[in-house]
Amino acid sequence: MSYAVVTGSASGIGANVRKRLEAEGFDVIGIDLKNAEVLADLSTKDGRANAISETLEKCDGKIDRLLLAAGLGGHLDDGALVARVNYFGALAVLDGFKDALAASQGRCVVIGSNSAQMRPVDDAPMVISMLDGDEDKTMGIIGDMHAAMVYASTKHALTRAVRRRVPEWGALGIQLNVIAPGPTETPMLQGVKDHPTISKSLDMIPIPQKRFAKVEEIGGTIDFMFSDIAAHMHGSIIYVDGGSDAQVRPDKF
Repeated sequence: MSYAVVTGSASGIGANVRKRLEAEGFDVIGIDLKNAEVLADLSTKDGRANAISETLEKCDGKIDRLLLAAGLGGHLDDGALVARVNYFGALAVLDGFKDALAASQGRCVVIGSNSAQMRPVDDAPMVISMLDGDEDKTMGIIGDMHAAMVYASTKHALTRAVRRRVPEWGALGIQLNVIAPGPTETPMLQGVKDHPTISKSLDMIPIPQKRFAKVEEIGGTIDFMFSDIAAHMHGSIIYVDGGSDAQVRPDKF
């Protein structure tokens, strides 16, 4: 039996990739707040621990494919909650499944964001505290900050944390990559569109292709990243954003 694990499996990109993996014959274990095999709140330490233990029990300690798609958007009021899920929840699950991925020489794709490099946050205290693994300090820095001020930093720190793991995990036979989508037609994006003020930020994002991504386009790219033809891709960040990153940072790659 080949096992695939998808966080955020109940909707959006996670749901699309889940269907693709099932069509390929994988036994998929979804992790989400509802409508999943493992019900867990990744914003809490207990929720993360339960997600890891219950999943490992269901997959017999071996994971062939792992997609970390669970995440919260910048339209929420609670910036601390976004950081708990997008960074600390994602990293806890990733590290918790390392041995299971190694046991199967598995492949993992983490959903980042093209927003991660749109602002100079490399040395920002919030980012450094996340990379240091200090959740309490991060929450103190964020305070009552709106998620719109936090989201990109969580994805920036997450991408760096993933790439820092590439040497060790590659030696274990694990393939580890990040996909960086632009705005994609998901329930999260709809939440941004419906927000009375944050929605205006969408008009400020330059997209050469003049449209948002379809969830199938992101899912299709992840399908490729999981495939044998991409077996030598390790530590890569793949932008799927209609050209936004190239327009904003034409001389950086």
